[in-house]
Amino acid sequence: MNGLAIGLMLPFAGTALGAACVFLMRREMPQLLQKTLTGFAAGVMVAASVWSLLIPSMEMTGKEGIASVIPSIVGFAVGILFLLSLDMVVPHQHIDGGMSEGPRSGLSRTAKLVFAVTLHNIPEGMAVGAALAAALEHNAFLPMAAALALSLGIAIQNFPEGAIVSMPLRMAGNSRRKSFVIGALSGVVEPIAAAVTILLASVVLPILPYLLAFAAGSMMYVVVEELIPETQEGRHSNMGTVGFAVGFLLMMLLDVVLG
Repeated sequence: MNGLAIGLMLPFAGTALGAACVFLMRREMPQLLQKTLTGFAAGVMVAASVWSLLIPSMEMTGKEGIASVIPSIVGFAVGILFLLSLDMVVPHQHIDGGMSEGPRSGLSRTAKLVFAVTLHNIPEGMAVGAALAAALEHNAFLPMAAALALSLGIAIQNFPEGAIVSMPLRMAGNSRRKSFVIGALSGVVEPIAAAVTILLASVVLPILPYLLAFAAGSMMYVVVEELIPETQEGRHSNMGTVGFAVGFLLMMLLDVVLG
Protein backbone atom coordinates (compact mmCIF):
# COMPACT_ATOMS: atom_id res chain seq x y z
CA MET A 1 0.00 0.00 0.00
CA ASN A 2 2.90 2.31 0.75
CA GLY A 3 4.27 1.69 -2.74
CA LEU A 4 0.92 2.66 -4.22
CA ALA A 5 0.78 5.94 -2.28
CA ILE A 6 4.36 6.80 -3.21
CA GLY A 7 3.71 6.01 -6.87
CA LEU A 8 0.63 8.23 -6.92
CA MET A 9 2.27 11.24 -5.28
CA LEU A 10 5.77 11.24 -6.78
CA PRO A 11 4.79 12.96 -10.06
CA PHE A 12 2.91 15.70 -8.21
CA ALA A 13 5.92 16.22 -5.94
CA GLY A 14 8.09 16.71 -9.03
CA THR A 15 5.77 19.41 -10.35
CA ALA A 16 5.64 21.15 -6.96
CA LEU A 17 9.43 21.17 -6.64
CA GLY A 18 9.72 22.66 -10.11
CA ALA A 19 7.17 25.34 -9.26
CA ALA A 20 9.28 26.20 -6.20
CA CYS A 21 11.95 27.53 -8.57
CA VAL A 22 9.95 30.76 -8.44
CA PHE A 23 11.48 31.36 -4.99
CA LEU A 24 15.03 30.89 -6.33
CA MET A 25 15.03 32.43 -9.82
CA ARG A 26 14.42 36.07 -10.64
CA ARG A 27 13.84 35.72 -14.36
CA GLU A 28 12.38 33.25 -16.80
CA MET A 29 14.22 29.99 -17.33
CA PRO A 30 17.11 30.43 -19.85
CA GLN A 31 16.25 29.11 -23.31
CA LEU A 32 19.19 26.69 -23.34
CA LEU A 33 18.09 25.11 -20.06
CA GLN A 34 14.45 25.05 -21.12
CA LYS A 35 15.23 23.25 -24.37
CA THR A 36 17.48 20.76 -22.60
CA LEU A 37 14.83 19.95 -19.99
CA THR A 38 12.06 19.76 -22.61
CA GLY A 39 14.15 17.27 -24.59
CA PHE A 40 14.80 15.37 -21.38
CA ALA A 41 11.06 15.14 -20.70
CA ALA A 42 10.48 13.83 -24.24
CA GLY A 43 13.15 11.17 -23.80
CA VAL A 44 11.68 9.98 -20.51
CA MET A 45 8.18 9.75 -22.01
CA VAL A 46 9.31 7.81 -25.10
CA ALA A 47 11.32 5.30 -23.06
CA ALA A 48 8.48 4.92 -20.54
CA SER A 49 5.99 4.33 -23.36
CA VAL A 50 8.06 1.42 -24.68
CA TRP A 51 9.52 -0.32 -21.64
CA SER A 52 6.93 0.42 -18.97
CA LEU A 53 3.72 0.40 -21.01
CA LEU A 54 3.76 -1.20 -24.48
CA ILE A 55 5.95 -4.22 -23.70
CA PRO A 56 4.00 -5.17 -20.52
CA SER A 57 0.76 -4.60 -22.47
CA MET A 58 1.77 -7.22 -25.01
CA GLU A 59 3.08 -9.65 -22.38
CA MET A 60 -0.13 -9.50 -20.35
CA THR A 61 -2.28 -10.89 -23.14
CA GLY A 62 -0.73 -14.34 -22.70
CA LYS A 63 -1.13 -14.90 -26.43
CA GLU A 64 1.27 -15.28 -29.33
CA GLY A 65 1.53 -13.80 -32.79
CA ILE A 66 -0.71 -10.98 -33.93
CA ALA A 67 -3.21 -11.63 -31.11
CA SER A 68 -0.62 -10.46 -28.58
CA VAL A 69 -0.30 -7.01 -30.16
CA ILE A 70 -3.96 -6.23 -30.93
CA PRO A 71 -4.67 -4.69 -27.47
CA SER A 72 -1.52 -2.58 -27.81
CA ILE A 73 -2.43 -1.40 -31.31
CA VAL A 74 -6.01 -0.56 -30.34
CA GLY A 75 -5.09 1.12 -27.05
CA PHE A 76 -2.24 3.11 -28.62
CA ALA A 77 -4.44 4.37 -31.46
CA VAL A 78 -7.27 5.35 -29.11
CA GLY A 79 -4.77 7.19 -26.88
CA ILE A 80 -3.56 9.23 -29.85
CA LEU A 81 -7.14 10.07 -30.84
CA PHE A 82 -8.04 11.00 -27.26
CA LEU A 83 -5.22 13.58 -26.98
CA LEU A 84 -5.97 14.83 -30.49
CA SER A 85 -9.55 15.48 -29.39
CA LEU A 86 -8.44 17.31 -26.24
CA ASP A 87 -5.99 19.34 -28.30
CA MET A 88 -8.86 20.54 -30.47
CA VAL A 89 -11.38 21.43 -27.73
CA VAL A 90 -9.15 22.88 -24.97
CA PRO A 91 -7.62 26.35 -25.52
CA HIS A 92 -3.91 26.18 -24.72
CA GLN A 93 -0.55 27.82 -25.38
CA HIS A 94 2.61 25.89 -26.14
CA ILE A 95 5.81 26.66 -24.26
CA ASP A 96 7.51 28.03 -27.39
CA GLY A 97 5.20 31.06 -27.31
CA GLY A 98 3.72 30.45 -30.75
CA MET A 99 0.08 30.78 -31.73
CA SER A 100 -2.59 29.59 -29.32
CA GLU A 101 -4.34 26.34 -30.18
CA GLY A 102 -7.84 25.04 -29.62
CA PRO A 103 -11.02 27.16 -29.73
CA ARG A 104 -10.77 30.92 -29.36
CA SER A 105 -11.12 32.27 -25.84
CA GLY A 106 -10.40 35.34 -23.77
CA LEU A 107 -7.94 33.48 -21.55
CA SER A 108 -4.50 34.99 -20.96
CA ARG A 109 -1.35 33.42 -22.41
CA THR A 110 -0.35 32.22 -18.94
CA ALA A 111 -3.73 30.56 -18.37
CA LYS A 112 -3.41 28.80 -21.71
CA LEU A 113 0.09 27.66 -20.75
CA VAL A 114 -1.35 26.14 -17.57
CA PHE A 115 -3.93 24.29 -19.69
CA ALA A 116 -1.13 23.00 -21.95
CA VAL A 117 0.78 21.58 -18.99
CA THR A 118 -2.45 20.07 -17.67
CA LEU A 119 -2.93 18.34 -21.02
CA HIS A 120 0.56 16.86 -20.56
CA ASN A 121 -0.27 15.67 -17.10
CA ILE A 122 -3.42 13.73 -17.97
CA PRO A 123 -1.65 11.01 -20.02
CA GLU A 124 1.28 11.00 -17.59
CA GLY A 125 -1.08 10.41 -14.68
CA MET A 126 -2.88 7.67 -16.61
CA ALA A 127 0.46 6.05 -17.41
CA VAL A 128 1.43 5.94 -13.74
CA GLY A 129 -2.03 4.65 -12.78
CA ALA A 130 -1.98 1.93 -15.43
CA ALA A 131 1.50 0.82 -14.37
CA LEU A 132 0.52 0.72 -10.69
CA ALA A 133 -2.65 -1.22 -11.53
CA ALA A 134 -0.60 -3.71 -13.56
CA ALA A 135 1.84 -4.10 -10.67
CA LEU A 136 -1.03 -4.78 -8.27
CA GLU A 137 -2.75 -7.31 -10.54
CA HIS A 138 0.02 -8.74 -12.76
CA ASN A 139 3.24 -8.39 -10.77
CA ALA A 140 5.01 -11.00 -12.92
CA PHE A 141 4.75 -8.76 -16.00
CA LEU A 142 5.24 -5.37 -14.34
CA PRO A 143 6.67 -5.46 -10.78
CA MET A 144 5.88 -2.67 -8.33
CA ALA A 145 9.52 -1.56 -8.54
CA ALA A 146 9.12 -1.00 -12.29
CA ALA A 147 5.90 0.95 -11.73
CA LEU A 148 7.68 3.12 -9.16
CA ALA A 149 10.55 3.62 -11.63
CA LEU A 150 8.03 4.98 -14.12
CA SER A 151 6.53 7.23 -11.44
CA LEU A 152 10.01 8.50 -10.52
CA GLY A 153 10.87 9.15 -14.17
CA ILE A 154 7.66 11.13 -14.66
CA ALA A 155 8.40 13.07 -11.45
CA ILE A 156 11.86 14.03 -12.72
CA GLN A 157 10.53 15.28 -16.03
CA ASN A 158 7.71 17.14 -14.24
CA PHE A 159 10.26 19.36 -12.51
CA PRO A 160 10.80 21.68 -15.51
CA GLU A 161 7.06 21.76 -16.22
CA GLY A 162 6.37 23.15 -12.76
CA ALA A 163 8.96 25.88 -13.31
CA ILE A 164 7.67 26.64 -16.80
CA VAL A 165 4.24 27.41 -15.30
CA SER A 166 5.29 29.30 -12.17
CA MET A 167 8.01 31.51 -13.68
CA PRO A 168 5.79 33.25 -16.31
CA LEU A 169 3.17 33.82 -13.61
CA ARG A 170 5.78 35.61 -11.51
CA MET A 171 6.98 37.63 -14.50
CA ALA A 172 3.35 38.67 -15.13
CA GLY A 173 3.27 40.39 -11.73
CA ASN A 174 1.87 37.70 -9.44
CA SER A 175 3.41 37.12 -6.03
CA ARG A 176 5.93 34.32 -5.62
CA ARG A 177 3.53 32.43 -3.36
CA LYS A 178 0.61 32.66 -5.78
CA SER A 179 2.84 31.68 -8.71
CA PHE A 180 4.10 28.66 -6.78
CA VAL A 181 0.61 27.52 -5.76
CA ILE A 182 -0.76 27.72 -9.32
CA GLY A 183 2.33 26.02 -10.73
CA ALA A 184 2.08 23.21 -8.19
CA LEU A 185 -1.67 22.80 -8.69
CA SER A 186 -1.12 22.26 -12.43
CA GLY A 187 0.18 18.83 -11.41
CA VAL A 188 -2.81 17.85 -9.26
CA VAL A 189 -4.48 16.27 -12.28
CA GLU A 190 -1.79 13.55 -12.35
CA PRO A 191 -2.65 11.69 -9.10
CA ILE A 192 -6.35 12.16 -9.95
CA ALA A 193 -5.91 10.64 -13.43
CA ALA A 194 -3.78 7.86 -11.94
CA ALA A 195 -6.38 7.04 -9.27
CA VAL A 196 -9.22 6.97 -11.83
CA THR A 197 -7.18 4.64 -14.06
CA ILE A 198 -6.47 2.28 -11.15
CA LEU A 199 -10.16 2.17 -10.22
CA LEU A 200 -11.16 1.54 -13.83
CA ALA A 201 -8.62 -1.27 -14.17
CA SER A 202 -9.78 -2.91 -10.93
CA VAL A 203 -13.40 -2.93 -12.12
CA VAL A 204 -12.68 -4.17 -15.65
CA LEU A 205 -9.43 -6.12 -15.31
CA PRO A 206 -9.34 -7.46 -18.94
CA ILE A 207 -8.93 -3.91 -20.29
CA LEU A 208 -5.63 -3.36 -18.46
CA PRO A 209 -3.46 -4.15 -21.52
CA TYR A 210 -5.53 -1.62 -23.47
CA LEU A 211 -5.10 0.99 -20.71
CA LEU A 212 -1.32 0.57 -20.72
CA ALA A 213 -1.18 1.07 -24.49
CA PHE A 214 -3.69 3.94 -24.28
CA ALA A 215 -1.39 5.76 -21.87
CA ALA A 216 1.58 5.10 -24.18
CA GLY A 217 -0.29 6.52 -27.18
CA SER A 218 -1.35 9.59 -25.22
CA MET A 219 2.21 10.31 -24.08
CA MET A 220 3.64 9.77 -27.55
CA TYR A 221 1.14 12.28 -28.93
CA VAL A 222 2.44 14.92 -26.50
CA VAL A 223 6.04 14.11 -27.44
CA VAL A 224 5.53 14.30 -31.21
CA GLU A 225 3.00 17.15 -31.25
CA GLU A 226 4.64 19.47 -28.77
CA LEU A 227 7.86 18.53 -26.98
CA ILE A 228 10.11 17.56 -29.89
CA PRO A 229 9.05 20.52 -32.11
CA GLU A 230 9.75 22.89 -29.20
CA THR A 231 13.29 21.53 -28.77
CA GLN A 232 14.10 21.97 -32.46
CA GLU A 233 12.93 25.55 -33.03
CA GLY A 234 15.37 28.46 -32.82
CA ARG A 235 18.69 28.29 -30.98
CA HIS A 236 20.12 25.47 -28.87
CA SER A 237 18.22 22.72 -30.71
CA ASN A 238 21.23 20.45 -30.24
CA MET A 239 20.80 20.66 -26.46
CA GLY A 240 17.21 19.51 -26.88
CA THR A 241 18.55 16.42 -28.64
CA VAL A 242 21.13 15.84 -25.90
CA GLY A 243 18.40 16.22 -23.27
CA PHE A 244 16.26 13.68 -25.13
CA ALA A 245 19.08 11.14 -25.15
CA VAL A 246 19.80 11.62 -21.45
CA GLY A 247 16.12 11.31 -20.53
CA PHE A 248 15.67 8.19 -22.67
CA LEU A 249 18.75 6.48 -21.22
CA LEU A 250 17.85 7.41 -17.63
CA MET A 251 14.30 6.06 -17.95
CA MET A 252 15.58 2.88 -19.62
CA LEU A 253 18.13 2.44 -16.83
CA LEU A 254 15.52 2.98 -14.10
CA ASP A 255 13.18 0.46 -15.71
CA VAL A 256 15.85 -2.22 -16.16
CA VAL A 257 17.56 -1.77 -12.77
CA LEU A 258 14.41 -1.35 -10.66
CA GLY A 259 12.18 -3.60 -12.77
